[in-house]
Amino acid sequence: MLQIDLWKRIMIVLTCVAGLWLALPNAFYAPVEQHNDAVKAIELSGSTPELEEQRALWPEWMPSGLVNLGLDLRGGAHLLAEVRVEDVYATRMEAQWPEVRDALRSLTPVRRQESAPDELRVRLNDPEVMPQALEIVRGLARPVPTLTGAGATDIDVRGDAGVLIVTLSEAERQATDERTMQQSLEIIRRRIDEVGTREPTIQRQGADRILIQVPGIGSAAELKEIIGTTAQLTFNPVVSRGTDQNANPGIGNKLVPSIDEPGTFYTLEAAPVVTGEELVDAQPSFDQNGRPAVNFRFNTSGARKFGDYTAENIGAPFAIVLDDEVISAPTIQSHIPGGSGIITGNFTVEESTNLAILLRAGALPAGLDFLEERTIGPELGQDSIDAGKVATIVAFAAVLFYMFISYGLFGVFANIALIINVAMIFGLLSLVGATLTLPGIAGIVLTVGMAVDANVLIFERIREELKTAKGPSRAISLGYEKALSAIIDANLTTLITAVILFMMGSGPVRGFAITLGFGIVTSVFTAIYVTRLMIAIWFERARPKTIEV
Repeated sequence: MLQIDLWKRIMIVLTCVAGLWLALPNAFYAPVEQHNDAVKAIELSGSTPELEEQRALWPEWMPSGLVNLGLDLRGGAHLLAEVRVEDVYATRMEAQWPEVRDALRSLTPVRRQESAPDELRVRLNDPEVMPQALEIVRGLARPVPTLTGAGATDIDVRGDAGVLIVTLSEAERQATDERTMQQSLEIIRRRIDEVGTREPTIQRQGADRILIQVPGIGSAAELKEIIGTTAQLTFNPVVSRGTDQNANPGIGNKLVPSIDEPGTFYTLEAAPVVTGEELVDAQPSFDQNGRPAVNFRFNTSGARKFGDYTAENIGAPFAIVLDDEVISAPTIQSHIPGGSGIITGNFTVEESTNLAILLRAGALPAGLDFLEERTIGPELGQDSIDAGKVATIVAFAAVLFYMFISYGLFGVFANIALIINVAMIFGLLSLVGATLTLPGIAGIVLTVGMAVDANVLIFERIREELKTAKGPSRAISLGYEKALSAIIDANLTTLITAVILFMMGSGPVRGFAITLGFGIVTSVFTAIYVTRLMIAIWFERARPKTIEV
């Protein structure tokens, strides 16, 4: 029969109210025009000053979550970057040199020769010991996991006229390229997330390219400032300090300018004692003089190396280098245990905050070359929003009219449920902080058309049951019961498709999948429970002898 337990009625009503409640801010918040000044003020919440002003007028006890607009609606920045994976080869060879030098020290004196960035050339003082040297250095090789199984190592070693040559193996190059791309993707994503933007599109294209699309950023230049800095932090021993920018640093050393002292150049050992990869935290702070600074902390390995070096080199200068510029070169006053310290310099508060963000997110393993950059203005987005609104309103009106003409009063109930359905979709989108794109609007329009399918099945089934003269109450109950399995099966298959699209797709495809998936869930709920509750309440009050569907 049409009896619905009181607790079920309360749960249905509360669910509808919760959906409408969550969707409410989207109806009252005015669109915020994007300005560069406003975008620069975006905080971790992703809010602009104009939006915060509106929120100040909004009661705190009311929900404040909004549906985020995607790049195609809100405007933003589009970048196509190429990762210079060759940079990592040179870094690997720099790190390999101290290991090779120490391994051969007991055999013969060695010195490093100039070479290509992706190889290490070591001159042996005694060429006669080349066979032993090859065996020792090959013993430094580490296995590289490959799809073909074990057997590959990370370096190839050969000798040529008293010179030992170390290069990365082909298996290690492939593994390094893959690690570099995955690390670059993750670090770019972390850096963008740190500044509060939501739902960016960051995906790999080809072997060494990354597509980056971020809604809400004022220009491509601002996006490049966030992600384009490599932020390679190293701690290097200081060999000397001078003013000659053309000075020869010598093999194994490098000449680096000072960021705070124009015209001053430091000769540093190229192999760092500790790198930024071993940082676990970095936070903006102030030094003992009240100037902006950055506190940092190393992991266990970095803390041990940092502590050992400071203990053995008290009184020696130690350079803190960021992207091949010396930030500061303090003299080690005492042993620094614990692996924590502070970076000082002529920072502003904003610069120290940005540096902490970059260090906390991690260093890009290689530089980026930006092959394509575009700034998408919000005017295009507004046109798209207006077109989407028109499409949704037309579809909505057509469905409402059809249901009313076809099913009369029952069609009115279905129309009310459809309105609640759309509101609940926006409530769910606001709850999860989803991003609405043009494909997402298409998903909502599709949901509007599909939402009444379940009601059509139910109402047609009620019509058939009425022909058996079982009475209106029994016909309505049987209509809902017998149509339920068909409704569940039809929507479950579509929901599976939406889940697969979300898991396998990216960007706009995922936006479509999210709105479609939410639409299916809310449609089934409103069609089965909300319309049934409205019909039950109407039937209890009107007690009609006959009904027309």
